[in-house]
Amino acid sequence: MSFPSPPRKFNVVILSFSQAIALSGGSMVVLLGGLIGRELAPTPALATLPISVMIVGVALTSIPAALLMQRIGRRRGFITAAGIAVLAAVLAAYAVAIGSFTLFCLATLLLGANNAFVQQYRFAAAESVSPDRVGQAVSYVLLGGIVAGVIGPELGKRASNWLPYGTYTGSFAVLALLFTSVVLLMLFYQNSTQQKEAVTGEARPLREIIAQPAFIVAALSAAIGYGVMSFIMTATPVNMQTSHGFVLGQTTIVIQSHVLGMYVPSLFSGWLIARLGLKRMMLIGVGVMLVCMSIALVGESFMHFWGALVLLGVGWNFMFVGGTALLTSTYRPSERFKVQAVNDFSVFGIQAFASLSAGTVIHLANWNVLVLSTLPFLLLVLATILWMHRLQARNTAEILA
Repeated sequence: MSFPSPPRKFNVVILSFSQAIALSGGSMVVLLGGLIGRELAPTPALATLPISVMIVGVALTSIPAALLMQRIGRRRGFITAAGIAVLAAVLAAYAVAIGSFTLFCLATLLLGANNAFVQQYRFAAAESVSPDRVGQAVSYVLLGGIVAGVIGPELGKRASNWLPYGTYTGSFAVLALLFTSVVLLMLFYQNSTQQKEAVTGEARPLREIIAQPAFIVAALSAAIGYGVMSFIMTATPVNMQTSHGFVLGQTTIVIQSHVLGMYVPSLFSGWLIARLGLKRMMLIGVGVMLVCMSIALVGESFMHFWGALVLLGVGWNFMFVGGTALLTSTYRPSERFKVQAVNDFSVFGIQAFASLSAGTVIHLANWNVLVLSTLPFLLLVLATILWMHRLQARNTAEILA
């Protein structure tokens, strides 16, 4: 595997490093958000609200982020978002120091707004390579999540008492420094040549684009993959510590392993796409998710949580990378920003709903109910992939007839 020649090669490298740093904030909030929420929230049912609010921030900002970058370019957009993330991390530290649940939720909302721009990294990478290397470019950028899976939770744990203003204030102070480094990295990013085409080229009506079977499958695979992953992941730290008495170190290992499960497959997912094709890639993702459910339902020991969360991450990777690569085949350069905006709004809107629901379900019902409730959605993705395959086979037969 090789990158295209500079400057596009350099873009993918910058995006991968920036992804590693930016996603560390998300993995840190996943680990600490529910624990801080449990201490600050007025009711236990709202313990996971900070995590959910971060995801709501992604959903609410998805469309504005894409449209802003269409106007000012990806480079300026990425730099602006990283600057907001620096302020959000400082606000989170301050909120924890004074014990304000409202301010902490506002901080995670702003971190989510930055994540909406971070999610555009994969599209920026796709625009920096030739069409036959889109799957590899997306995978390379997602490799940054491997680093994030380690340093995010680890820094959250190790820096929790570095400052004398309360537990976890040091964690978010370190996070502010990390986002500052993203600002510096993005100074070297170069907008792709597609930027002009995005403004001047001919564009089809949005309804025509989203009616394509490939778009429907791509959006559903990414959205439901993200929704199921977020639903189970958000509830896991609270369930492990509140219902089963696991300590922070054990919960950290599970979350770290989960995030690694999300991104380590990117080492070979581009190769799998080339060998198996996008449909098979997404089908494997659904299958892995179903195995994850089975393990989660069998028991609630540390190894059950660990195994289920690792497979949850792997299934997400296959569904999300496959869906992203398929999506890029459904639009022209002039249509990319509006299509990406609609796709990401759908993906992170569903993820936000799933995350918001997780705290309530785990509080009012139980772990098994939470896990089983994801089954119909995974079966829906399976059905739509088979539907698209049947349509494509029929069209091929008609052409050959």
